[in-house]
Amino acid sequence: MRLVTQTSCLAQNFGDEETIRILAKAGFDAVDWSFFPMVRGEGIWCTDEWRSHALKLKEVAVECGIGFSQAHAPFPSSRGEEPFDTDIIGWIKRSMAAAAVMGVKNIVVHPKHHIPYAENKAALFEENVRFYRSLIPCCEEYGIRVCAENMWQRDKRRNYIVDSSCSTPEDFCGLLDAVGSPWVVGCLDLGHTALVGIEPQDFIRAMGKNRLQALHVQDVNYVQDCHTLPFLEKLDWGEVAKALAEIGYEGDFTLEADHLPLSFPKELQPDVMVLMAKTGRYIMGLIEKFR
Repeated sequence: MRLVTQTSCLAQNFGDEETIRILAKAGFDAVDWSFFPMVRGEGIWCTDEWRSHALKLKEVAVECGIGFSQAHAPFPSSRGEEPFDTDIIGWIKRSMAAAAVMGVKNIVVHPKHHIPYAENKAALFEENVRFYRSLIPCCEEYGIRVCAENMWQRDKRRNYIVDSSCSTPEDFCGLLDAVGSPWVVGCLDLGHTALVGIEPQDFIRAMGKNRLQALHVQDVNYVQDCHTLPFLEKLDWGEVAKALAEIGYEGDFTLEADHLPLSFPKELQPDVMVLMAKTGRYIMGLIEKFR
């Protein structure tokens, strides 16, 4: 199991190459690359220089003794409008290609969920089966797995969080089983599970070792998608560690706690990453203790 975190917030402030150096110095084993600006058609990944940039970042990582293990495709995967829905599929596939050049083996791609889930559960399920199956040829070409993620929606009338695509074990496991390909696996966002009323440890056990191949590790208060460091909100990390040990989880431990460093001045953010790395190591130690 490798200790990993995403690049979104640091890259905004320090640039791509320096972000890799900061994470290596902080003590992370590998990088989860965030391709988020592509959703707006912005940045170097949307130009003809994308491949050379990917190779340069891989070179920097080798120099720093850190790897690339995971990536996150631009999202949302749909808005129900054109030309966005066509364009975003192209950018998702571009991000898969770029991630593969960097040596990434898993890329998170959000399911489609642009319409109210409660009224369209069956339709969204079938749409997402088609969507993920459509990415399999790219997976085979680039040698990279797609990881679906459990989502949530906000009821705009009542202003609280409700279920969405893959938000329940039944829906998430059912989707992966229906797609039926080793190229499409599950990334469980531990905070998202709590937001829809399911304890992450229960979701972990329901998915099991074969379906659950990646994590987004973040803490929440059961009301907001906090994306902060474990032990700062309300999840029970001892129970999470026990569940991961129980199923024999073999993926990476990937922090998606980017709201924490953004709470600090730029000058202090590299130091915050050191604390994040130490916290991740602590929980990884718990997982090994419970195996």
